[in-house]
Amino acid sequence: MTLTTATSRRSFLALGATALLPSQTALTAPSVPVLVELFTSQGCSSCPPADKLAAELAQEPNTFVVSLNVDYWDYLGWRDTLAKAEYSQRQYDYAKVRGDGAVYTPQMVVNGASHAVGSQRGAVSKLITSSRRQALAANVSLSVSGKDIVVKIPPAKISGEATLWLMAIEPRVVQKIQRGENSGKDIAYINVVRNLVPAAMWNGDAYEGRWMTDAIMPAGCTSCMAVVQQDKVGPVLGLARS
Repeated sequence: MTLTTATSRRSFLALGATALLPSQTALTAPSVPVLVELFTSQGCSSCPPADKLAAELAQEPNTFVVSLNVDYWDYLGWRDTLAKAEYSQRQYDYAKVRGDGAVYTPQMVVNGASHAVGSQRGAVSKLITSSRRQALAANVSLSVSGKDIVVKIPPAKISGEATLWLMAIEPRVVQKIQRGENSGKDIAYINVVRNLVPAAMWNGDAYEGRWMTDAIMPAGCTSCMAVVQQDKVGPVLGLARS
């Protein structure tokens, strides 16, 4: 489902269509972590295949997959139980930064820079492979205890400022949809973001930040991700997860 008329669904599917040359094989090893954000909705009939693919991708080494449920399809008859307006805004912010205005579900945004239809394994896999070709600028470390969350970043050369996001993750949520386009379905969501916090700004200097765990992690969340992005929602510069 799409909220843009400027870009056709066909153009989404065309992303990453260039074939991977044999000489590039050495660059595809999963040593570089990649963030995959699935923008999904319980009110979107096209989303369940993408929700399933997200769970499969999350099993791949160094592939940090999260689900962010958006609220702009709630008017179709079912209010998404996992959605937050701030997740919808994040998706709009991505579209604005890219300049393409492409806001749709299911959409997977890879390393904050590229996107594809979230149910299209081939297109998404090519974006993941492409993202692994360049090392991340920030070497982020993250530790989580019952008391506090600590993020450390050694100095690095970056352009301008970056935002450190903390994502509180619930590993799996199963929701029975009672109305709307997915009425009658039980849908499983993987690595659901339950809290998204712009925790700090980073300018490339050595950094250490500390937050109370209870202030970041709601009940049901068992892991946390630290994501450093250029500006607000630009390319991902660093990743870590507990």
